[in-house]
Amino acid sequence: MATPAISEPEARALADAILQVSSSRPASEAQKIVDMALARAPDHPLVLNSVGGYMQRTGNSAKARELYERALRYDGNSKVLWVNLATACRSLGDMAGEATSLEKALALEPRYVPALVHKGNLLERQGNAKGAALVFQAALDSIAPGTPIPPNLQRALNHAQEVVNGNARSLEEFLERELAQTRQLHTGEDLHRYDACRDIVLGKRRAYTSQPKYTHFPYLPSIEFFPRKDFPWLDILEAATEDIAAEALGALRSAPGDFSPYVNSPAGTPLDEWASLNRSMNWSVYSLWLDGEALPANQAVCPKTSAVLAQLPMCDVPGHAPGAYFSVLKPHTRLPPHTGTTNTRSIVHLPLVIPEGCRFRVGSDVRAWEKGKAWVFDDTIEHDAWNDSDEIRIILIFDIWNPLLTSAERDLVRAMTVGLGRYYGADAPVMGSR
Repeated sequence: MATPAISEPEARALADAILQVSSSRPASEAQKIVDMALARAPDHPLVLNSVGGYMQRTGNSAKARELYERALRYDGNSKVLWVNLATACRSLGDMAGEATSLEKALALEPRYVPALVHKGNLLERQGNAKGAALVFQAALDSIAPGTPIPPNLQRALNHAQEVVNGNARSLEEFLERELAQTRQLHTGEDLHRYDACRDIVLGKRRAYTSQPKYTHFPYLPSIEFFPRKDFPWLDILEAATEDIAAEALGALRSAPGDFSPYVNSPAGTPLDEWASLNRSMNWSVYSLWLDGEALPANQAVCPKTSAVLAQLPMCDVPGHAPGAYFSVLKPHTRLPPHTGTTNTRSIVHLPLVIPEGCRFRVGSDVRAWEKGKAWVFDDTIEHDAWNDSDEIRIILIFDIWNPLLTSAERDLVRAMTVGLGRYYGADAPVMGSR
């Protein structure tokens, strides 16, 4: 007499019952539930899989394998069943069957993390440590950020990361030996771009690209910090550091009310990462130029700073640039990772008041500010800053044209930006350094 068909809810209830009794009831009682489930649903893959799991947990891997194989005859497109079969094969010492089962699972879902982790473990046991590292890396890369990791998988992923890290160290040592002679041929040359390439290959550095929030100018390379040699006029700026720092501190003492929150968005604006800093004086500014307009009152308070800025090639777009201001970051304040509005301009920092514990990151490059040592960077590459000290941090910030734009390109970008402003009117986005 044929067994009556079983519904999906009934099959799931039986599978859940097997899992529950196998962990909470005596073996004899659990076996009765297992026998009842098999009698009720001898050909349902969900029940067969659950019974197979019970057999695997109780040490009967041969029976587990038999049940998984039977389940796969009914549902050969189940990646979970194929991985479970691989687990049974592993317990039985059948590496060939284990490998075949894993390839079946990965043919169904190439980024199936449990199958990739299992395959990496298999390659380790086979003595292929380098191949295991590559597969473990694929498993780690297949996990989307923020994805909850089941506890039973977390330990395996921790091991995978250890193997990947160990392989990266071995690879780095190997490449150092392999390339020593070639590197010696180029002693004294600037090799920082190659070093960045090597570190990306080794997983020591992440590759960042320009991600402007508004205007993206194609074909400009993503350069985190531009070479200092491209800006000889920085000498003029740095030579005035003491005067500029004195004026910044003087403005802070005499006119604190003229400092305003850097993030000052009206109600209804999507704030995203800026919610905690909106209208907060934890990050405040004192502007000398704002959206292309000089601020005479503030410039009168800081005449030496204004005179130096007048000698420098600041970006010039009516209604948008230049922007120039003192940026004050209060103690124990961190700016979230963010990007600027357009890669057609670049940002200059002159550090003025820099306590210990202040850092700045652009892409993969983390630097400490040093008083009087300026740099130029692309703010459309993800960057952030932090002040972990007990004192304020002050820097001078202003914008210049991206040094890789031609004169014709600058003219056209300027005209296009002004045109966009005329088209949108009061609704036009401002593309200055703030």
